[in-house]
Amino acid sequence: MITARQSRAARALLGWTQETLADKALVSLTALKRLESGHRAIYESTEDQVRRTLEANGIVFLSSDQGEGVMLVRAKAETRKNR
Repeated sequence: MITARQSRAARALLGWTQETLADKALVSLTALKRLESGHRAIYESTEDQVRRTLEANGIVFLSSDQGEGVMLVRAKAETRKNR
């Protein structure tokens, strides 16, 4: 399960708009907006599709007893290319 804050933070790290994420995850913009507002009346499959799309683009979801977060991991070759 991902939180609304994690989804918004992940998008920010990737530089994506809600429209971009909805397109890439193949979910409706309305469903994504509900997920990111913290509204829990969304399909589990929608949340799963958003999570898998973000992970496929380098996002790692973090969760501990101190809270949750996200981290962007880039491939070494991609990091070298951007220097």
